[in-house]
Amino acid sequence: MIFDCLLTADAAWLGGRELAGPTAIGVREGEIGWIGPLPAAPDATHREHIEGVLLPGLIDYHVHAALIQPEKLLAAGVTTVMDLGWAPAEIWPLVERARHDPGLPRIHAAGPFLTAPGGYPSRQPWAPPLVAIEVDDPAAARRAVEALVAHRPATIKITLNSQAGPVVDDATLHAIVRAADAHGIPVTAHTQGSGQTRRAQLAGVRVLAHTPWTEILDDRLIADLARDTTIISTIDIHGWGEPSPDREIALQNLRRFHSAGGVVRYGTDLGNGPLPLGVNTREIAALTEAGLSPTEVLDAITGAPLRPGAPADVSVVPGDPIANPAVLGQAGAVLKGGQNVTDSDGGG
Repeated sequence: MIFDCLLTADAAWLGGRELAGPTAIGVREGEIGWIGPLPAAPDATHREHIEGVLLPGLIDYHVHAALIQPEKLLAAGVTTVMDLGWAPAEIWPLVERARHDPGLPRIHAAGPFLTAPGGYPSRQPWAPPLVAIEVDDPAAARRAVEALVAHRPATIKITLNSQAGPVVDDATLHAIVRAADAHGIPVTAHTQGSGQTRRAQLAGVRVLAHTPWTEILDDRLIADLARDTTIISTIDIHGWGEPSPDREIALQNLRRFHSAGGVVRYGTDLGNGPLPLGVNTREIAALTEAGLSPTEVLDAITGAPLRPGAPADVSVVPGDPIANPAVLGQAGAVLKGGQNVTDSDGGG
C-alpha cells in the first residue's frame, strides 16, 4: 500500500511512560493508516520530516468558540475543541465551517444551554438571545432535547447554578438525561451551589463542565463520581494564575477525584475571562498540582495516543512532554487531517 504522505520525526508519544524513538506515520485520506518505527516505514507519495516530538492533536474540552479566534487555537496545537454552550445562530454555522476549513480546529458543540426559566445564563448581561432554552417540566425537557438532536450535538449542556438563579427540578433533570440517552448523547452539567453536583450524579449526568468549586464534595460523592463521571478541569478560571479560595476548593476536589480513579480532561472555558488563547500552561500546572502524572496530563489533553484509524491530527512540540509538560504550550508544526496547517494561510 502506498500512502498519500509519510510523516517522520525523531520521537513520538504512542502511549505509556516513555517516548518512542524515530517514528513514521502513514497518512491516507486524512487518517492515520500506519504508525511504527522509521526503518519499517511504508512507501508514500510524499515524505515530510518534522523536527520535534509527535503528539496526538491537543484537545480543549471546554471552550466558547464564538467568543475567541479558534484559528489561533489550531496554530497553537489544539486541533479539536468542545464548545459547551452558545447561541445556535452563531455556533452551528461555525461547527459546519470547521468541517471544511483547514484553518480551524475541529469543533464539537452542545448548542444552547438547557436551564430553568430565568436560570443561568439566560439573564446574564453577556448572554446573547437564545443562548439558553428554558424548560419548566419533563415534557418541555424532552422537546428541547429533540430539537437539539437535529443539529447532531456532541453533548447536551444543562446548567445547575443555584447561585445565579433557579434550577430545574429533579423530574425535569432526569427527563433531560433520559431523552439524551435515548439518542446516545452524553449530558454535561455546570454544577454550582450546594448539592448541585450530587443532583447531577444521581440523575445520570456523566460529564461535569467544571471541577466543582463551591463546596468540598464528600467522600461518598467523590467515589460515586470516580466510577462513571468525567470532570473537565477549568481550574485556571479561579484567579487566572493568582491564589483564590475557589481555586483551592476546586483543586482539592480534583485531587481527591483523580486519586479515586476518576477520568480528568483538560479544559479551559476559553471565552470566560483573561485566559491565554492557546494551550494554557497554568491549567497544565494545575493538573500536575492535582496529582496527574505527565503521562496522565497527556491523556487528559489528547484523549488517546496516536493510532491507525484516527484522524491524522498531530501537534509537534520541541521537547519531551513527559519530562516537562510545559512544552505542550510550545507547539511548532501542527497537522489537521494530515495537512500541515502551519504552512497554510489559515494555520498561523
